[in-house]
Amino acid sequence: MPEAHQPDPEHGLRHQLSAGQMAMVAVGGSIGTGLLLGSAAAMQIAGPGVILSFALAAFINWTVTMAMGELSSVHPAAGSFGVYGDIYLNEWAGFLARAGYWAAIAISIGAEMVAAATYMAYWFPAAPALLWVVVFALFLLGINLRSVGAYGRFEYWFAMIKVVTIAGFILVGAGLLFGGRVTPQYTAQGGFLPNGALAPLLAMGFAMYTFGGVEMVAITTGESRSPKEIPRAVLLTFVLLTCLYLGAIAVLAGVMPWNGAGVTESPFVTVFRLANFPAATHVMNFVVLTAALSGSNAALYVSSRMLFSLSRTGWAPEAFGRLNKAGAPRLALIGSSFGIVVALVLEKWAPGDAFVSILGAALTGLLLSWLVSLAAHIGFRRKLSPDALAALPMRSPIGWWGSALGFVLIIVAFVETGWKSHLTAISGAAYIVVLSVAYVVLKKSWKPKHGGPVPGGEG
Repeated sequence: MPEAHQPDPEHGLRHQLSAGQMAMVAVGGSIGTGLLLGSAAAMQIAGPGVILSFALAAFINWTVTMAMGELSSVHPAAGSFGVYGDIYLNEWAGFLARAGYWAAIAISIGAEMVAAATYMAYWFPAAPALLWVVVFALFLLGINLRSVGAYGRFEYWFAMIKVVTIAGFILVGAGLLFGGRVTPQYTAQGGFLPNGALAPLLAMGFAMYTFGGVEMVAITTGESRSPKEIPRAVLLTFVLLTCLYLGAIAVLAGVMPWNGAGVTESPFVTVFRLANFPAATHVMNFVVLTAALSGSNAALYVSSRMLFSLSRTGWAPEAFGRLNKAGAPRLALIGSSFGIVVALVLEKWAPGDAFVSILGAALTGLLLSWLVSLAAHIGFRRKLSPDALAALPMRSPIGWWGSALGFVLIIVAFVETGWKSHLTAISGAAYIVVLSVAYVVLKKSWKPKHGGPVPGGEG
């Protein structure tokens, strides 16, 4: 295993996050408004068999989690998968993982902000959306500019609203289904697989994108208060997301007809209303609002740390690597807010398919972080001696072959998604080309001036 003997490029970051806080940052960033408003797109493709889509996505997520868990326990860093790419693959892979993920997540901040403004219109229809975007942006920037310990405590409870709501939905929905108050839809509209046995595979893209966010726990390891917290945080993130997603999709498929027949509201509202939950619509609007803001908050944190890492390793201007007195990368936070402006511009002036292109690029950025981590893990494992393997702080039970399988499955799922949506494929391919061109250009300019080995690098 490579030994760390170079100065740490991430010096200055505060190590204050507990395992629970690290996990909730990832959970908060993963659970977006899409699940809370219903997984209608995936269900229309696969019917109730969408449960199988999410089960396979959970397995892929497990391979990614195990790979990142091992790597982050040895190389805790805000640069995370970029660091793994640098050490075990090459500079191009490390840059692609960092820059691709940063841009994709920064764009998602804007999308969630626009969604939050839409939810506020339910209570304040006369207020302009721009007002809410500005208010929420300033609020979240204020949270992120504080110490990472204060940020972690805030996001822990902010994300907990979503966790409790989904857990409550699962329990109440299961009670309604098993109690006979709701007719199970698993076989009511053409059977469990109404569109054929291969339909769950066609919905894999949606399911995988839903699981996006597990990689955020690797980014938080750069500010964990103890290396011992990392394995607990990684496992807690996986267990929470898997239980919540599989439980929620099972209830969704049972309550909501897959073809949308007779559906006039969110299934979350339907379930809580049938359970005689008071003011169900208002409560769920509050929940999806906090879901959007919590997702934005987590995305702003991880994107700022990724831009910080790009700066400290020479791929972005030095200013983005500076920290304020609280240990937060102030200019990296502001720079990562560009997605808010982009989303507002697209919302107002761009054609309807612009968001589809943006989502295709965002999905590519997410999957790049997964693919680089899995490939790096294979190289990492092959370099380990038996003694080093036994001494790992966190050990994957599926080894390098699990990462190889996960890598192949992600490629297959992405090709399938691109085959179904040519726009997604084109935008994803264009994204990689643009990043590669940026790599070549930056390598000739900034990198030689102040680049340096990453933590744990061989120099």
